[in-house]
Amino acid sequence: MTKIIEALDRLSEWTGHILSKASLGIMAITVLVVVIRYGFQSGHITLGGLRISSIALQESVMYLHAMLFMLASAYTLKHDAHVRVDVFYRRFSPRAKALVDLSGTLLLLFPACGFILYISLDFVDFAWNMKERSGESEGLAYVYLLKTLIPVMAVLLLLQGIAEALRSLIVLKGVAPDDREVSRI
Repeated sequence: MTKIIEALDRLSEWTGHILSKASLGIMAITVLVVVIRYGFQSGHITLGGLRISSIALQESVMYLHAMLFMLASAYTLKHDAHVRVDVFYRRFSPRAKALVDLSGTLLLLFPACGFILYISLDFVDFAWNMKERSGESEGLAYVYLLKTLIPVMAVLLLLQGIAEALRSLIVLKGVAPDDREVSRI
C-alpha cells in the first residue's frame, strides 16, 4: 500500500514543481503587457518577426493562472494546504483525524471529483470538436486546451485522494502511529 501512496505522491509533487514555474510566467507576461501598453503605447510586440498582441498575452496569463490553480490542487491536497475549518480537528487523536480525513475523502472529495469529471467530458468534447478559440480576434486559439484542464484536475485530485485515503487506512489499521509518519515525498 505504501508503494501506491508513494507513486501517487510523486505524481502530485512532480506536477506541483512543474506548475510552480507558471507563477513566474504569470509575473513575467504581466510585466511585458504593462510595458507594451503603457511604456510603448502599443497593442502588440514583434519578436523574431512574430507579432504578438497584448490580448493574446493577457489571455496567456489567464491560461497559466487556470493551469496553476486547477492542476496544483492535488499538490495542495498532498501538502494538507487546502482550507480546513479545524476548530475540533486539531485536538483529535491521529486515529480520529484519519477517520475524519477518510470520511471527507470518500463522502466529499471523490463524489465532487466524479461529478466534475462526468459533467465536464461533454463540455470538453464539444470544445475539441469545434477547436474552440478565443472570442477576441487577436486572442488565443486554444480555448479547448484550457477547458481540458477541468477533467485533468478532477483526475489528479482523485489520484491524490486515493493516496490520502490509503494513508488514513494505514493509520486506522494501526500500522503507523501518526498519519504524518506515512511517507510523504
